[in-house]
Amino acid sequence: MNINVISLFPEIIKASLKGLVGKAFDKKIVELELLDLKEFSHNEYGSVDDAPYGGGEGMIMAIEPLESCLNTIKETGRVIYLSPQGQVFNQTKAIELSKLENITFVCGRYEGIDQRFIDKYVDEEISIGDYILSGGEIAASVVIDAMMRNKNSVIGNSESVKNDSLSKGRLKGHVYTRPNAYKNQKVPKILLSGDHKMIEEWKIGNSLWVTREKRPDLFKQLQLSEKEMILLRHYEDSIKEK
Repeated sequence: MNINVISLFPEIIKASLKGLVGKAFDKKIVELELLDLKEFSHNEYGSVDDAPYGGGEGMIMAIEPLESCLNTIKETGRVIYLSPQGQVFNQTKAIELSKLENITFVCGRYEGIDQRFIDKYVDEEISIGDYILSGGEIAASVVIDAMMRNKNSVIGNSESVKNDSLSKGRLKGHVYTRPNAYKNQKVPKILLSGDHKMIEEWKIGNSLWVTREKRPDLFKQLQLSEKEMILLRHYEDSIKEK
């Protein structure tokens, strides 16, 4: 997979993609090309923005440097503009994008980019939420990180990805580690039982309960099987017994 990012501040993206994702780039499992838009200015001032036609606040990123920068990319693949006007990003989209061979992200700044560039080159606009950031770099980092988690060989334990929150349409649920008792708080006994079947059923029930309590909007979308409904009731009963 080849990922290209057009940005005025590529150092933001480079600094944010560390850990397992960063190692995947270092090992060339995925190629990352960061393109500094400032290097493609078409004027003597080295700027890549200008005042909007028709008046209005702020500045607009010009089409000429954006086009020049894009044309240096050998395989652009799907061109995605990080924009508050795009469809809201989710796990399903992360999985979809992870299967592409080539992808190019365009990070906007100021009041946006010239619409003519969007009309001619952009295949899709993506938003990471209904709020405004100073630029698209953080949004691009979020999308890239989420994508990369779904690539083979990036995450060492593939089961970890399969069991992530939202991977099955529900939240992951509660997790615990040593010590098993801490200041009168104890790990649920069943997790110490060694009974793998019972532990797995507890995790499903707990996951469904957590999803219902924290994200009722997600829970309403779930189509629970008869077994899942039973496991949820069993988990509720175990809470009442405490």
